[in-house]
Amino acid sequence: MIHLEFVDRAHSIQTVPMVCMHCDSPTCAEVCPADAIKRTEDGVVQSARKPRCIACSNCVLACPFGVPKMNSSFGLMMKCDMCYDRSQAGKKPMCAAVCPSGALFFGTREEVAHLRPRSRILDRFEFGAQTITTKVKLMVPRDSTEPQLHVTGALEAVQEEDPFEEIALEGFP
Repeated sequence: MIHLEFVDRAHSIQTVPMVCMHCDSPTCAEVCPADAIKRTEDGVVQSARKPRCIACSNCVLACPFGVPKMNSSFGLMMKCDMCYDRSQAGKKPMCAAVCPSGALFFGTREEVAHLRPRSRILDRFEFGAQTITTKVKLMVPRDSTEPQLHVTGALEAVQEEDPFEEIALEGFP
């Protein structure tokens, strides 16, 4: 789970951690012509399998979260796989294990509900007309009413502002 306070992307320089969201229907895997990206039975979307990956970068371009990265020197797409070797051994993924602020958390719903009583879970993201459901959950304020996070909402808000608004520069008429 990732705990986030409200971030007004249109008017803030605040950043948020970005890890693979492990989509229920991973676009990166769907566009892979070599069938190199697999989703495990427990919902973890793994990095491309080296023997199959043809380094086409389709997955990099298709991911709505911008997570997969192409490692040109290896000719292989790499991304978070939730430290699959660690998590299968009962350990936390490294990012959650070392996160100093507690923004990244790996645990059960019950554990996070106890730690974040003023928050609720969100796992639906809207990108324009596309809605994506994920294994990784965000914690949002309990009183928020949105059923999903409108990822492109900040872009839409910026586009609605008048780009030709008069700008007064000091020293110019």
